[in-house]
Amino acid sequence: MKTGIAALCLLAFGLSKAGAWERPPFDGLAATPVVVFGTDGRASFDAFAAERRMDAAALRKRYAATGVVRCGHAHGSGQLTLTDDVVTTAAHVLYDHEGRLRGDSAHCLFVVQAGGQEIATPLEVEGAIVGSHDPYAESAVHDWAVVKLARPLREATPYPLTAPQAASPVLFVARGAIDWGEGRETSMQACRLRDSLEQGSEGTREFAFDCSTNVGASGAGLLDGEGRALMAIFVGYRSVAPDQSLPFSATHYNFAVTVEGAFRRAVERQAALGATAQAK
Repeated sequence: MKTGIAALCLLAFGLSKAGAWERPPFDGLAATPVVVFGTDGRASFDAFAAERRMDAAALRKRYAATGVVRCGHAHGSGQLTLTDDVVTTAAHVLYDHEGRLRGDSAHCLFVVQAGGQEIATPLEVEGAIVGSHDPYAESAVHDWAVVKLARPLREATPYPLTAPQAASPVLFVARGAIDWGEGRETSMQACRLRDSLEQGSEGTREFAFDCSTNVGASGAGLLDGEGRALMAIFVGYRSVAPDQSLPFSATHYNFAVTVEGAFRRAVERQAALGATAQAK
């Protein structure tokens, strides 16, 4: 199924891989949607709540764990996972195409909107556990990272983990897409995991999925159909025409890496470190 133009969906200054967005963020230029399947189904908290007769304020509180990861001159997405000081994201959000960290802990932040305010917390990137330190040179199944926060983020509730299931419904919750609220607002969309594409040696799997998104949202979470627990993270897209809205197909799809195998063990290890530190 791996055909067409491929890209990791990070927003960066002067960094690219197979067509990744290269302009500085929020420069006022229109962003081209990347891999949209017919009508763009992304929704704001208000629109998502109205369609399902839910409370928008409750949704904002429930999904405050989804944030923007800013590292050096790049940004992606990520989420609090399992505990209040662990963030999951894509490895290429932290490491550039030369396999170097994009910034140190003073220049890598996790930013959420919680309780009506924006909260930025430093990421301890030097101690991150990653599937690859050179993600641009390796298969997508290794493109994952688990990072500790410098301090607990108690204003948001972390997502628990769940086992991914092929062909299952998912709720894709993302921030950072450059065409959505200037990369600062959360989008929500219900769609499905589709084809399993590759199995990684560390137990992770790559899946196609059919939610729409854009550059800048790498690392955003695919939750189960109930929107309760994290099962995978968005990494990139493959398409013969990423600037066009086309049906989902073997030549036009987004892909994600599942939180299982070594990825899940890394989350559990980092979470345990947090519990130990607090106990002391």
